[in-house]
Parts: sequence; structure tokens; C-alpha cells
Amino acid sequence: MMIALWVALPYAAILSCAAGHVWRYRRDGFRGYLEGPHIDRAQRAGITAVRVGLPIVFVVRVVEMLASGPHSRPGHGIQLALGIIQIVAVPVTIAGVALILIPPLISADVRQRVTPLDRITLPLLAAALMSAVLVTFDGGSTDGRYRTAETLFTWARSLIALHPEPAVMDHAPILYQARGLIVMLIIAVWPYTRLAGILTVPVVRVLRQVAAAPYRSAPTV
Repeated sequence: MMIALWVALPYAAILSCAAGHVWRYRRDGFRGYLEGPHIDRAQRAGITAVRVGLPIVFVVRVVEMLASGPHSRPGHGIQLALGIIQIVAVPVTIAGVALILIPPLISADVRQRVTPLDRITLPLLAAALMSAVLVTFDGGSTDGRYRTAETLFTWARSLIALHPEPAVMDHAPILYQARGLIVMLIIAVWPYTRLAGILTVPVVRVLRQVAAAPYRSAPTV
């Protein structure tokens, strides 16, 4: 059970995410839910908010993971800066996701295009962001120890290094296990939801512009 939860499941989530992005690109180029006349001003504002807030939240977590010791938080200055950034980025991200997902859920003309995964996306992201706050300010992370570094960060690093350490999560408090499972579920379903192209569409556009640049600058004969 330990191997299935904390080794097989995360790698399966990553595989699902990669395969899903390929499928989604071939299906609609990630533009199916983010472009067109059905996108109103509120949803466009939500798309912008998520494109700004979500990468910031992700970068903050990566920096925190890299700056944390095996059992300790980042240095006081880094920790303070990351905390201030999160106070701004997390509400912006949640508000943006709400603006994108809620209108289709209540609008009769597009409700038929809302999938079950779309319906659970907002609760999942809210749970992920709230669990991040809870583990950051966990009262058990005292006396020079930081449970996030001891559990989630150690586990994530071990997966990236292809030397999984499932035991650190198997013995982690339930809050940390729940956060790990929530994050894995988001990774697995992300390309199949309405938010799939939020970050991918700008990247695809830049790549296309770079690929087309030599042809635009080539002299005509």
C-alpha cells in the first residue's frame, strides 16, 4: 500500500499529465475553453489573474523547497519574503479560478460543456492552496523542525531524483498525506479540465513565434 500510494501513484499522475497535454494539444490546441464568444469579461479577467498568480505560487513553493534544510525552514529573510508574496498570490489565484469556473456552472447555454472534472477543479485547487497555508503554519513544526521539509519536500525531491522515499510520507501526519494526495490528483487531471490551457497557450504562442521568426526575416526573391 505504501509503494502504491507514494511511488506508483505520483509517477502515474505525472504520466497522466504528460499524456493529457499531448491529447489536449491535438484535440483543440488548449484553446477550447479559453477562447471564443462564450468567454465574457469576468472570465477573461480570471484567466489573467490565474496566469499571474498560479506561476508565482508554484515558484514560491519551489524556492521554499530548495531553500529548506532537511528539518528546517528557509532563512528568516527568505521565509518572510515568501510569506508576503503568498499573501498576495494565493487570493489572486483563487479569485481567478472562481471567475473562470463559476460562470459556466450557472449559465444554461454552456452548462452542457461542463465536465465532472471541471466541477471538482475549484474545490481541489482551494483545498491545495488552503493545505499549503495549514502546513506552513503547522504548530507541530517547532523546535528547529519543519514537518513540510521532513515529509513533502523530502518525498518530492526523492521522486525527482528517481530514488523514491515513500516511508517519509507513510509516517507523515494526516494533513501532509492529504496535501500530497490532493496535489497528485490535480497534476493527474489538469490537462482534462477547463484550465488546461491557462499556462500552456502562452508558451505555445511564444514557441510558434520563435519557429516562424526565420521565415519572417528571410529576404524575398
